[in-house]
Amino acid sequence: MSLTTAEALAQWAHSLTPTDTDLALAQRSLVDTMAVTLAARNNALVPISAQLGEAGHWAATGHVLDFDDLHMESTTHISVVIVPATLATGGDARAYLAGAGVMARLGNALGWTHYQSAWHATCTAGAPAAAVAASIALGLSVDETAHAIALSIPAAGGVQQAFGTVGKPLQVGFAADAGVRAARLAQAGARSDLRVVDEWLGKVNATGPVQLDGPAIPDGLAIKLFPCCYAMQRPIGVMRALAARVDVDEVEGINVTTPRGTVKPLIHSRPTTGLEGKFSLEYSLVAVLLDGYPDFESFTDAQVQRPLAQELIRKVHPKFTEEPIDNLLDGDCTVEITLRDGSAVAETLALPPGSPGLPPTEGEIAGKLEACGADVPELLAEISWAAAAGLLRAQLPAQA
Repeated sequence: MSLTTAEALAQWAHSLTPTDTDLALAQRSLVDTMAVTLAARNNALVPISAQLGEAGHWAATGHVLDFDDLHMESTTHISVVIVPATLATGGDARAYLAGAGVMARLGNALGWTHYQSAWHATCTAGAPAAAVAASIALGLSVDETAHAIALSIPAAGGVQQAFGTVGKPLQVGFAADAGVRAARLAQAGARSDLRVVDEWLGKVNATGPVQLDGPAIPDGLAIKLFPCCYAMQRPIGVMRALAARVDVDEVEGINVTTPRGTVKPLIHSRPTTGLEGKFSLEYSLVAVLLDGYPDFESFTDAQVQRPLAQELIRKVHPKFTEEPIDNLLDGDCTVEITLRDGSAVAETLALPPGSPGLPPTEGEIAGKLEACGADVPELLAEISWAAAAGLLRAQLPAQA
């Protein structure tokens, strides 16, 4: 009799033996996730997300700046769900890698069509994956882990219409909390029909079966170097190659050409808030022209609402090609700036810095840590999984 998907994933997670490469990736993910979470410790969302459990509180906080890593093939923010679920249940790198691996594999099975249909794949794949991380951390058996996966399925949802609002990071928090809750319920003896995972995969239109081969996290993780949606990283990279060559006052028009699917999450063409600016193709280009290196300040309400920014946004003219794609970095992105004297400058980019094909340098990672707070590099110097939860509890206290 064939295994259910829940059983197959649980068996894979329990049999995982991380390689040195896997463990190095886990440590980088821990540091990156901790950095972006600490960077948001004074964000207005923090007292709101403190109403959630620890995992949800940390995950929502870690995602509110949209500066956390991304698994390109599944279009899921893996670490911001799995690191909090792991830490909240006392787990280590192996628990993280088990949960992250399940999230990548479920996300890959859901496929690009799932994301293209406006599901928030971080949440659909995230809840059952968080259940795996928590199950490994809590010492559950293979059978208990399979049931934890099944028990998380009612919470495995989320949609992209929430992008540009606090609903997006809260959805991520819900996924992390749901996974931890499911693991604790399974630990206490709760059981479900394990076939619900396969039924769910069918209902959310998975494009293929779950593949269990490959390294812990197939295809690695992309590190963001700018605090906004990953779909904006490549347009920003192109514009940064152009901005120094033009005078903002001379800009007549900005033409951007890219496959339509690669900017699917960028739903705010005329943003008026900082959060909307994080999901705006037009503002991604304008922010570079005005700020050089878009940082946290670039994505505040005041900066998005700058009269010059709003004027330039209206000069951005997207042209979308229609070729089929499988992820946000398929094809390439071309930006052409036309000037008042009739001349033009243009650049094309395929891979932005920080992507799996162009990994971040040590200097870029160091720069990101510094941008996350003056004390962050020192706080995270050689941070261990055992110490990380205590640091989050100190910096992000739970609701009294």
